[in-house]
Amino acid sequence: MVCLASNLADWTVCDTWAKPHFQGQDRLLLIFHAVKRNNPALRSAWFIVGIMLLSVACSRPTKQTNQDSGRSTAGAPGQQTLSGRVVRIADGDTITVLDAGNTQHRIRLQGIDAPESRQDFGAQAKKKLSGLIFGKDVEVIYEKTDQYGRLVGKILLDGRDINLEQVRSGMAWHYKEYEREQSTEDRELYARAEDEARSARRGLWLDTNPLEPSEFRRAERQERKNAR
Repeated sequence: MVCLASNLADWTVCDTWAKPHFQGQDRLLLIFHAVKRNNPALRSAWFIVGIMLLSVACSRPTKQTNQDSGRSTAGAPGQQTLSGRVVRIADGDTITVLDAGNTQHRIRLQGIDAPESRQDFGAQAKKKLSGLIFGKDVEVIYEKTDQYGRLVGKILLDGRDINLEQVRSGMAWHYKEYEREQSTEDRELYARAEDEARSARRGLWLDTNPLEPSEFRRAERQERKNAR
């Protein structure tokens, strides 16, 4: 700190202001006392300056966190984030995350549809997802809860989009039926990743005509209905 002073009072004030162990109101009080003792003529001017500095310090916003739940707000309107450890992999697109408050959250990966457990490549899709994130700390960005009470969101591991990785490796389809819930950028990325996996015949694309999970589920529902 550069301090210009013309008399003893000014040097006393500057010396007090420069000491790092004096903070906030304590620093201002020491300055006022120094001015009062040494130079009454400067008292009014320093009083005004002190009030202005104190007002600025008090007006600073405080940052709020919620470490107990592991939740916070994300960047885009309506988005929320959840942090926690992956403790269960149900299948290729559904996991369970345990947050810092010891609460479990079921997560449905947004924008993708992996083969059902009873389908071809269902076990492989689950194994792939488990290898990526099981037992690891992840961040979930979500906006909605589905009809089964699961949070629908994007899983990030050190900034890496795990949903996209499932599509890229041929372990899931881009879920175009719900693509409107994705950002324009994600829509394009996921669609391109599916095209590339299909062209390279990765994972489920080894089958020349794989059945989409949504069609598989419809067929199962129809079978149950006919069996009644």
